[in-house]
Amino acid sequence: MTGHATASITRTELRRTIRAMAGNRTKLLMMVVVALFMLGPVTAVGLLFLPRLGEAAANGIAADTAVTVTDVVTGATAVVWIFLVIMTVMRTVTTVADVDEPAFLLLSTTVRNAVVGVIATELSLFAIWFLPVTVLFASAFAYGAGTVLPVIVAPVLIGLVLVTAVPVGFVVGIWIRHLITVYEPIARYRTLLFAVFWLVYFGVIATGGVETVLQTLFTTLQSSPLGWPGHVLLLGIPGVEPSMVELGGTIVGTVFVVGLAVAVAVPSARIHWFSDPARTNDEEVDAETSSDRLAGILSGAVPSPVRTVTVTAIRRTKRAPIRLAYAVYPLFGAVGFAQQIIESGTIPSFMAVVFCLYVIWAAGVLFTLNPLGDLGPALPAVVTSTLTGREAIRGRILAGSLVGVPLALVVSIAFGVVSPLSLERTAALVVGTTAGAVATPALASGIGTAFPRFGSVKVTNNREAVMPSKTAFLVYTLGILLPAVAGLVLYLEAPELIAGLLSSLSALTPLSEVTVPARAIAIGAWTVLIVGLIAPFVSYRYAIERFDWYALE
Repeated sequence: MTGHATASITRTELRRTIRAMAGNRTKLLMMVVVALFMLGPVTAVGLLFLPRLGEAAANGIAADTAVTVTDVVTGATAVVWIFLVIMTVMRTVTTVADVDEPAFLLLSTTVRNAVVGVIATELSLFAIWFLPVTVLFASAFAYGAGTVLPVIVAPVLIGLVLVTAVPVGFVVGIWIRHLITVYEPIARYRTLLFAVFWLVYFGVIATGGVETVLQTLFTTLQSSPLGWPGHVLLLGIPGVEPSMVELGGTIVGTVFVVGLAVAVAVPSARIHWFSDPARTNDEEVDAETSSDRLAGILSGAVPSPVRTVTVTAIRRTKRAPIRLAYAVYPLFGAVGFAQQIIESGTIPSFMAVVFCLYVIWAAGVLFTLNPLGDLGPALPAVVTSTLTGREAIRGRILAGSLVGVPLALVVSIAFGVVSPLSLERTAALVVGTTAGAVATPALASGIGTAFPRFGSVKVTNNREAVMPSKTAFLVYTLGILLPAVAGLVLYLEAPELIAGLLSSLSALTPLSEVTVPARAIAIGAWTVLIVGLIAPFVSYRYAIERFDWYALE
C-alpha cells in the first residue's frame, strides 16, 4: 500500500510538472532555444569526436593513457554529482519543498510516502533530461569502439549518480528553505540574502571563478568516494580496467547514502511542512514608514491624488519586489562582458552607452508599462472613482522618475568616469541618460495602456506576479532602440557608409542590385529620431484618454 501511494504521488507530480511546462509556450520556447544554442554545439562536437575516441580505445590504450582516462572519468563523475546536488538544492528551496495543497497531501498519506514520492519525481525529471543525452553520447562512443557495453553502463552510471545526489540535495535544500521561511531571525532578511547570493553567484561567473572551482574539484575528488561510480563507466571502455574495490564501494555507498538521506529527509520534511511560516511584518512597517516620509517630502509640491498614486505604487513594489524581476532580465546578458571588463580594468565606451540605455529602458518598465493591469482587483474601484487619468498617469510617471533619475545620474557618471569617454561626452551621456529616465515612463504609459495584461504569470517556479504583456515589452523596447540607433547613425555621419553596405549586400543576391541614396537614409534617420522624441508626449496623452474612458467588461 505504501508503494502504491508513493507511486501515485510521483505520477501525479510528474504529470502536473510536464503539463505546466507544455502549457507555458513562452517557457517552452525558451527551453528549446537554450537547448539549441547551449546543448546543440556540445552535442554536435560530442557526436563528431566520440566515435573517433571509441576507435582509438578499441585499437588499444597504453598504461599511462589508461590512468589518465580513469582520472578524467572519476573526476568528471564527482563534478557531475556535485552539480546535481546543487541543482536539487536550488529546486528544493524554490519549488520542491513547497508542495501544492499540503493539507490534502499530508492528511491523505504519511510524510514518508510524500517525501519518497517528491524525491522520485525529481529523479524522474532529471532522468528525462540526462538519460537521452547520455544514451546518445554512449551510442556514438560504442559505434567507434565496436561494443554495446557503453550503452549499457552509461545509463547505469547516471542512475547511480542521480539516486544519491537528489536525496542529498533534497535534505540540504529543505533545511535552507526552513531557515529562510520559518526561522524568523533569518527569514526577516531573506530578500537581502537572496540578493547577496545572486550577486556572489554572478560575480563568480563574471570573474572566471567557476573554471577555477571546477578544476580544483575535478583534481581533488578524482580518488574520493564521489568519483568511485565513474568505475562503472570504465566497464564499457576497452583497454581500461576498473577497480573492483571501488565498484564494490560504489554499490555499498549508494545503498548507505540513499538510506541515510531518506531517513534524514523524512523528519526534516515533517518539521518544515508542519511549521508556521515566520512573521516578517517589520518589512511592511519599514515600507510604510519610508513611504510616509516620501509622502511628506512630496506634500508641498505634488497634488494629493498624484502623491497618493506615486506613494502607493512604490509601496506595493517594496512589499513585493518580485513584481520587478522582469526588469533585471536584460542584465543577465551583461555577465558575459563582466570578465572582459575585470581583466582590462576599464569599461569600453560602447558598454557605458549600453548600460545607460538599459537604465533608460528600466525607468519606463518599473511602474508605467502596465498601468491598468497593475491595479489588479482594485481596477473597477479606481476607474470609477474621482481619480482622473491625468492624476493616475502622472503619479506613476513620477514614481518611475523618482527611482529612475537618481539611478540614471549615478550610473551615467560612474560609467562615464570609468570608461575612456572624454569629459564632454561624459557630460552628454549624463544629460541624455537623465532626460531619458524622465521621458521613458511617459512613453511606457501609453504603450502599457494600449496593450495591458490583467492576469498574473509565473515569475519563478512558485511565485506569480502581474507583468506587462509581451507586446508592450516589444513595442516599448523598439520605441527606445529605433530612435537611439537613428541618433547614432546621424551622430557618426554613417548614412553614406550604410548606403554603400546595402548596395554591396544586394550585389551578392540573385536579385538586381539595389541602390539606396545616402540622403534617403539620413532623412529616414531624422524622421525616426523626431518621431521618437515626440512619442513620449503622444503616449502620455493617449494613456490619460484611455484611463478616463476605460470601460469595464
